[in-house]
This record gives sequence, structure tokens and C-alpha cells, in this order.
Amino acid sequence: MTSDPQEVGGPREQLNRNAPHGAGNKPFAVIDIGSNSVRLVVYEGLTRAPALLFNEKIQCALGSAVAGTGRLEGPSLDLTLTTLRRFRAIIDLMEITGVRAIATAAVREAEDGVAALAAMEQVLLGPVELLTGQREAELAALGVSAGFPNCNGIVGDLGGGSLELIDTDVERSRRFVTLPIGGLRLKLASGGDMKRARQITGDAMRDVPWLAGAARGRAIYAVGGSWRAIARAHMAVTRYPLRILDHYAITPDELVRFCRELQNVPPSSATGIEAMSGGRRELAPFGAVVLERLVRTGKPRVVLISSYGVREGVLHELKSQTERGRDPLLAACEDLADLRARSGVHARELPTWTDDLFATAFASETAEQRRVRHAACLLSDIGWRVHPEYRGEQSVNLVENGAFSGVDHTGRAFMALAIYYRHEGLVNDTLVSRLRQFVAPDLLKRARVLGAALRTGHMIAIGRPGVIGHARLAVVDGKLRLTLSRPVVNLDGERLRRRLGVLAKELGLDAVMVLEG
Repeated sequence: MTSDPQEVGGPREQLNRNAPHGAGNKPFAVIDIGSNSVRLVVYEGLTRAPALLFNEKIQCALGSAVAGTGRLEGPSLDLTLTTLRRFRAIIDLMEITGVRAIATAAVREAEDGVAALAAMEQVLLGPVELLTGQREAELAALGVSAGFPNCNGIVGDLGGGSLELIDTDVERSRRFVTLPIGGLRLKLASGGDMKRARQITGDAMRDVPWLAGAARGRAIYAVGGSWRAIARAHMAVTRYPLRILDHYAITPDELVRFCRELQNVPPSSATGIEAMSGGRRELAPFGAVVLERLVRTGKPRVVLISSYGVREGVLHELKSQTERGRDPLLAACEDLADLRARSGVHARELPTWTDDLFATAFASETAEQRRVRHAACLLSDIGWRVHPEYRGEQSVNLVENGAFSGVDHTGRAFMALAIYYRHEGLVNDTLVSRLRQFVAPDLLKRARVLGAALRTGHMIAIGRPGVIGHARLAVVDGKLRLTLSRPVVNLDGERLRRRLGVLAKELGLDAVMVLEG
């Protein structure tokens, strides 16, 4: 800590706010040639939590061609090559040098798969990795682990042609299987008959002895567009307050009930069908058949929807060990602070600054609560460019709907609430009443305290780095004490004391201001 008042505020930060985070980091593209769709995703780079720069999907239905003739030649392959030609042009236009292309079940199983793969590589001007079933399962698990750092259970990745299952437990990592019951293939094999689809699915899973009860007491992580569409429909039916699919949790009993409902009515009239894209509606009942059987067989404690899968596994595999070791939530929050806060350095100072308060004001704080509190601190100034009357509302929207991984919906709600209170104070929170249902009373209390503390801290630092370290906020001798050291002692004022008083009242304490020197 410096004692020179002239150094308060620190050196001017050198940050190009128009450039992607990370010096020398370049966009990276993944092309996924699946049995139902072909997709191009361009990521900001090989960072821990890269943003999406571009995302496009075309329904090419390669799996339908294979199911019909055993070969890929024909309209589906023609559309695929046309799509890949467009993707190659996009990659060239964006000047992307890092590209990985993968192909899955349809190409893997077609009689003319080798020739089709060669045609794809010729269009893309580069190699296409033909994934084995095991490799596909491993990449899906790696992708899920990127978004759920402590994942423990069974990853199920449902594509158009196959279902990959793999256990995330290191000691059980050899437990994997590929089953020929992808949504598109199941529809074709059953002739559209639900009873027949259930029989095919049940027979396939009975042939996997280790799967029975494999997720007991753990989770099933559901990956794939069909299962995300089912979750989106469930959100619509239950009027779920958030729209984020990642980390959406459903109890096994409720999911079985909803999946059975989707199977028993025509797709055009299924509950929540309007929440699904047109391309998913016809396959949703068959995805529901597989998901229901997987839940009944695996017997999980909970089913969690993962937005991360094989493509993210490809990306995660290429990251440095340093990047892979970073916390995905905190990495994303740091990146957003660099882009939108007045000072990314100041944003990184706030988590440590709030540690003393929470250590002395609360009897206990779990590691996860501390982690999410730190994330909220990093995001506490991202709305500063918004008109003052709307900063709270807009900041909540950014956090509530932000592309964060590694955080469940309770943590996301806590972050949004804390930042709302940071901007709006503790008086009126009707705007965020929908978020309060995600947090227990104790956690809501912590969000209010954090918001009031950040509201106080920003009155001291004014968004400048190197300032907040000269102020200490903690509960001492049963009182809330704010100590300003010599370099910032003149920042004392009526408005700062008023905000300190609000925080003290929320804690049920008296406020004390100490001015050193």
C-alpha cells in the first residue's frame, strides 16, 4: 500500500477496449459435421471462457441419407458441401487461421464415408477429423467439464445419429458407449411410432450393463440440441424466470413426466412446443424417449442441461494448461470487466476488499459463495455507461442473461441481485422480485450486504485503480468500521457516511468512521 497521495489512482491503464481479451489471442473456428446439422462456431480465442464471434447452423440431415441408402451421396451431401463452402468463405473473410473440423456418426457409418470425407476436406482446404464413438464421448465429457469444473456423473450427448455416454469419474473413465439411437435415426428406425421407439431405446440401453444405476446420487449432464429444446419447452411451460439453458436443473421425476407428455401428443400441439425451433419440433418426441429411458436407467439425483459439448471439448483440449486451470466464471467476469468497467484493475481489487467484511460479518461462507461473491464484485461497474436511472436494470440484464459458464442459476441470481442493489440501493427491489425466488433468505441477505458494500466502495474509489486498498471495511467490536488511511482521508463526506449507514443498518450494527493521520 502506498503512502504517497499523488499515487492514489495508480498508473493509467493501457487497454484496447475494441480488441479481444488476451495479447496475441486470435479467433478460433470449429466446424461440426453432424448427422442432423452442420455448424460453424467461431470463438474469440483459446481463452478459458471465450465469447462467440459467429455461430451458424444448417440442417443437412446426413443421417437421413445414411438411414435410407447406407450412403451419403445425394441432396444431403450436396447441401453439406455447399454449406462447408460458405463456412470456408466466412473463415477466410474473418482471417481465421485456427480451424478444427470434425465429423460424427453419419460420416463414420456411411458406406461412402471415406469418399465424402475427402470431398469435405477438399472444400474446406484442410483436414476433417472423423471421430470414433469413444473420441466423441471423451470430447463431450471434456466440454461439459469446461462448463462444470467439478462435474460428477454421466454425460449423455444426443446427436442426430447416435447417443454417446461416458462417466466423468476418473476411476470410471473407461465406462463409455456409443448407441445408435440419435434422435433422427430413432425416428427413421421406428417409422415415427412412439411405442416402437421406446422398444428400440430400451433394448439398446439394456445392452449396457454398467449404465443401470450409474448416476445414482450424482447427475446426468444432458448435451445436444434436442435435449436443450426439451429443456427450453419445460422452461416455457413452468414459466421459469430465467432463459439461460446452461445449468438448468430438473428433477428426475419431473423430467420423466414431461418427456412422457411430449411423446403422447402430436408435435404440433405439445406443451411448450412454441419455445422450440422448427427444426427441433419433429425430433423432440424421440429425444424425449431417449432422455426418459436414460433417466429411468441411470437413476440420477438431478439432470443438468449443458450448453457445452463436443465443440467446446475440441476447443478446451487446445487451450494451454494455464488457461484450462482458470475458473471459467471468474475468467469470464474478468474479461467483461476489462471491456465494460471503468477500470479492470479496480474491478479485480474489489473481491479482496470485500473479504474482510464477509469474514467478520458472517459466521460462515462456503467456497462457492465466496467464488460467486468475487464474480459479482468483478461485474459491479459494467453498467457505468448506461444512464444513471437505468444502470440497475441494465446491469441485471447483462448478468442475468450473460454468457457465463461455471455458475448455477442460484449463483447467477445472487450476482444479479447484488449488482442491482449496488446501483439502486436497498429500498425498492420489485424489479428483481423474480430473481429472489432463486436464493434462500440467508443468501438474499448476503446479496443485499454485498450490494450495499459495493455501493459504499465505489463512493471511495470512483472507479479508479489503487484507491480502494486505502480503505478497510470490517466488523470490529460489534460495530461496522470503515477506516480511511492518510492518502484517502479527505474522501470522507456526508454522502459516503450515509451509504455506510445504510450498510450498517442492513447488518443491524452501528457505523463507525475512522480517519487515520
